[in-house]
Amino acid sequence: MLRSLLAALVGSCFLAVGLSDAAMAQDRNRLGYGRLMSNDYIGDGKDRWRTGSWTSSRVWGKTDWQGSAPSQFGDLVELRLSFEILAPENLSAPAVGDRPYAGSLSVGAHTHFDWNGLETSMGADLVFTGSGTGLGKLQQQLHEAFGVDAPSEALLDAQIGGGLHPTVVAELGRTLDLGPALRLRPFVEGRAGAETMVRAGMDLTIGRIGQGEFMVRESVTGHRYRVIQNSDTTGFSFLLGADVAHVADSIYLPEDRGYELTPSRDRLRAGVHWQGRTASAFYGLTYLSEEFEAQTEGQLTGSVRINLSF
Repeated sequence: MLRSLLAALVGSCFLAVGLSDAAMAQDRNRLGYGRLMSNDYIGDGKDRWRTGSWTSSRVWGKTDWQGSAPSQFGDLVELRLSFEILAPENLSAPAVGDRPYAGSLSVGAHTHFDWNGLETSMGADLVFTGSGTGLGKLQQQLHEAFGVDAPSEALLDAQIGGGLHPTVVAELGRTLDLGPALRLRPFVEGRAGAETMVRAGMDLTIGRIGQGEFMVRESVTGHRYRVIQNSDTTGFSFLLGADVAHVADSIYLPEDRGYELTPSRDRLRAGVHWQGRTASAFYGLTYLSEEFEAQTEGQLTGSVRINLSF
C-alpha cells in the first residue's frame, strides 16, 4: 500500500516540475546557490556504508525572495545535482552479507511553495547508478593517491548495476516560532523510486542565522543547508534534529541478493551555522542507524560547507 500510494505521485510530479530549457529561459531571477558535502571520515573517522555525498542547489524565482516561499506552485524552482557513494565496511575484503558497493548520481527539479500554511516541496530526480557514473573509479584513484584502502576491482565489479531510476520526493513542514531566536519545524516526507519510504521528524534551531532564508534538506543526513542567505545577520545558530523512516524498498539493498531491510531508519543530527561579514560556514554531525539486518552498528557522518565572499 505504501509503495502504491507514493508511486501514484510519480506521473503527476514529473508533469508538474519537468522543465524545458525554454521554460527556464522565461522571466526568472536567479535567487541563490547552496551546497553541502557529507563524509563519514569527518564524522566517526571511518570509511563505510553511507560513506560520502555531495549535493548542490540552484534556485530561480518569478519574483525576488520575500523571506518565505511563494503561494503558487512552480513560481520558485530548484535545480538539484548530487552524488553519493555507498560501500561495505571493508573496501578491500568485505564481509559476507555486507552491503554492495554503489555509486549514485542524480539530477532533478523541485518546486517550493506555501500550501495552506504548510511549507511544501515537491520534485522529481533522475538517479543514475552503476560503473558508468565513474564514482567507483574516482574513489579508487583518490584513495590510492592518499595511500588508504581503496575499493578492490572485485568490489567494483559486483557493485549495484547500471540503471536509471526516476524518483519523486515530497515534503510538508511548518515552522513554529517559539521565541525570538527559537524555531521548531516538524515535517513529513514521502519518497518513491530509488528508495521508497515515508519519514517524519523535526528540526530545532536556536539562533537567528537561517531566519527568513530558503533552506533545502539534504537526503542522506537530513541537514537543511542555506540556499538563499541573509548575510546582514551575523553570529551563530545551533541545530538539533531527529527523524524516523519506514523503508519499503531500496535499489541499494536488493532483495534478490538476500538483503533484509531494518524495520526503521533513525537519524539524529546536530550542527552549527556561523555567519560573518564576508564568510559563512556550517558543520554538522548525524547518527545514521542500521539500514539492513546484517549491518553491525550505526554510523556517524559529518557535513560541512564553507562560503567566502569577495
